[in-house]
Amino acid sequence: MSNQEPIPLQIRKIIFEKFNDVNLRFTNDEIFEVLKNDGLDDSITIDDMEPHFKQLHDEGLIRPIAQNFTTQWFKIFEIIERLKCKSCGQDVYLGKLEPRTCNHCNASI
Repeated sequence: MSNQEPIPLQIRKIIFEKFNDVNLRFTNDEIFEVLKNDGLDDSITIDDMEPHFKQLHDEGLIRPIAQNFTTQWFKIFEIIERLKCKSCGQDVYLGKLEPRTCNHCNASI
């Protein structure tokens, strides 16, 4: 996974690969660990991740189901699909209910 990709796009890919089931729950801590193992900057903390998860919630990909201090549990609204953008050639990870717009170049998919 490219560390140059914006964090929300990296999170989308992780959810697609590891938690792509509407019945599974996952935490921000689990996602953060994968990001750290993939080379996320050591200066970034779990608290710095909150806006990224809020963005994914606002976009309609995930929904919060519980919270305990800094740990948040989430589920996806719908199965996530991997699509290929014809404009920029990048993989795009979108929930089935999300608009078909590339997260990289904003082109219609």
